[in-house]
Amino acid sequence: MKKSLIALAVLGASGVAMAQSSVTLYGVADAGVGKVKYGAPAGNDANGKNQFIANSTMNNGNSRVGVRGVEDLGGGLKAGFNFETGLDLDNGNADAVFWQRNANMWLGGNWGTVKLGRTLNPTFYGIAAWELTGTANYSVVANTYSFAGAGPRNNSQLSYKTPDMGGFSAEVGYILKSDNADRAKWDLNLIYANGPIGVGLSANKTKGINTNYSLGAKYSFSNFALAASYTNANNAANLRRRGFGIGGSATFGAFALTVDLTRDTKNEWTGKKYTNGVVEGKYALSKRTFVYGAFLRLDGTNNYGIGVRHNF
Repeated sequence: MKKSLIALAVLGASGVAMAQSSVTLYGVADAGVGKVKYGAPAGNDANGKNQFIANSTMNNGNSRVGVRGVEDLGGGLKAGFNFETGLDLDNGNADAVFWQRNANMWLGGNWGTVKLGRTLNPTFYGIAAWELTGTANYSVVANTYSFAGAGPRNNSQLSYKTPDMGGFSAEVGYILKSDNADRAKWDLNLIYANGPIGVGLSANKTKGINTNYSLGAKYSFSNFALAASYTNANNAANLRRRGFGIGGSATFGAFALTVDLTRDTKNEWTGKKYTNGVVEGKYALSKRTFVYGAFLRLDGTNNYGIGVRHNF
């Protein structure tokens, strides 16, 4: 259960103002067993063998703990922060760089939100608007095209996000060249999420590398959802990988089944076109805990895992 605390209220000296400030502790615990051939974790985990899995390609998500806070400044203006670090349930270690998942602060109001620091980038949120597994570690779209070539996070990002306008929103982020190996970068999304429809356009460009983009849409009806996408991604060597994705999911009470596929139309990353796919099954034990099993066929490798995830 999320634990909301009245931040520093015991100080008393600024009682009225501090009563409008809060800090929340949250996190995820995710562990299981499986075979990870693609992107196997380092350390004492053996590549491609049955093993305990934590923070691997075949976990639903990475274990983490974070703290976020918000202060109501009045007049519709708020300020906040988010710090988050990963935890390895295999050995209890935290990330080598503490708070490397999130380390940012923001200022927001009716006009939108400005955020500064390390954070999930606009490209990630644009893809999350339609991706069927909830951007799980074994997402076939994310693993095939690396979130449109940008990965999920940016360092030193300065960003602005619009308020929601009838389901429409946009976010643009910028990294100064002095903060990115002398190569400035921009990153943006355009999202429409209203009722059964979710559409997201993501685009990003680093100086000297061609523009990356991804366009996808999801339509939900009754207990089912269908999604389709097209992605063009370039790596640091300016090699291109592009292709389309198509998939569907169905929910039957507490059980959900998802099948998602990608097909390369061009692949200079490996020199060979692949059809990749993921099959995922999840069973909700409560609103915060579920068990899952997944099989991921990725660039000629077979990966699978079963596990349990708890959100708090």
